[in-house]
Amino acid sequence: MQMELEFIQQLIEPAETKIVLLVMDGLGGLPVEKGGPTELEAANTPNLDRLAAEGICGLHQPIGPGITPGSGPAHQALFGYDPIKYQVGRGALSALGIDFDLQPQDMAARGNYCSLDDQGNVSDRRAGRISSEKNRELSELLRQIDLPGVEVFVQTVKEYRILLVLRGEGLSGEISATDPQETGVPPLEPRALSKEAAKTAGLVAEFIQQARKILADHHPANMVLLRGFSMRPDWPQMADVFGLRSAAIAAYPMYRGVAKLVGMQALPTGDSLDEEFSMLEKRWNDFDYFFLHVKKTDSYGEDGDFNHKVALIEEVDRQVPRLLDLKPDVLMVTGDHSTPSLMKYHGFQPVPVLLWSQFCRPDNVEMFGERACMTGGLGPRLPAVDLMPIALANAGRLKKFGA
Repeated sequence: MQMELEFIQQLIEPAETKIVLLVMDGLGGLPVEKGGPTELEAANTPNLDRLAAEGICGLHQPIGPGITPGSGPAHQALFGYDPIKYQVGRGALSALGIDFDLQPQDMAARGNYCSLDDQGNVSDRRAGRISSEKNRELSELLRQIDLPGVEVFVQTVKEYRILLVLRGEGLSGEISATDPQETGVPPLEPRALSKEAAKTAGLVAEFIQQARKILADHHPANMVLLRGFSMRPDWPQMADVFGLRSAAIAAYPMYRGVAKLVGMQALPTGDSLDEEFSMLEKRWNDFDYFFLHVKKTDSYGEDGDFNHKVALIEEVDRQVPRLLDLKPDVLMVTGDHSTPSLMKYHGFQPVPVLLWSQFCRPDNVEMFGERACMTGGLGPRLPAVDLMPIALANAGRLKKFGA
């Protein structure tokens, strides 16, 4: 049973305890050879294995059985927000993640610079992962685009990712994606998903047409793909619902965006693990709840790079003692979703999770890995949205329900 935020809010008990959620994006994996290990199982992780042995483990289901989750809703679930009830596109998340002043009337979309071949088909959805510097050059060109009745903003997010914002009256986020999510086919046409969105769909189509002409000679980034069309929602905040002063330590803007949407303070950090863990140490006394995000486990999974994903998991494990030296009351380690190198894409498979605290009931799991966690005390398909109340209870922040 998934509990409503209003119900949890009634049970919140003030406490001085601290909770850390360490997310290795796309952590879950699959064996690349029959009977072989997953990336997590292949990694040498003595610190995580010790926490698994002392804590309680399981597999969580980000959205629901068989559902492949996007990163936004998967993180919402980890933060305790039902992703079916609280829906938002990645455009709004990207805007908040780069501190764009997104207004209630704005329509935001997440974009990729991509490569089109001579036939007009997508040959690389990420344009060879161009640099952020090259992105800024191209985005400056796209700012020349003029659309009737609206302001157009094109902002660099990171590497090949951009943000498109249209500002004006009567806009809608109910637009279909132009990203086909595969290569060898042309970009899709934007379609209005409601009558109210017809005007916005026309503006997006005009933007794409002008962008195609401007970028035609800029291979590999000679086109843009857009998805995650959305407006900014107004959601309950973590301070009000859970009584937590919460902070996000995440290098990638989209994850900073989803954290800010639920009321976390996004702390400045560099790209390296050392910089992220240093920020955690620096601001440890200022917050009750920390979300610490590691991105490239997902990137390596999408690239089909089993060995680099293994190596990054091992690098995270070497940082864990720094976290434990801070003496958190509750530590959860998991991923937002699976990204098996075998699939090179987000997977529908449940995700390993461990929870460590003074008050958790240890199970028989002795190694942090998919097959071991399948037998753990949290179960093989725990709804991810239930992890937050479990963490709050272990932190002594939920009072008894009823007489």
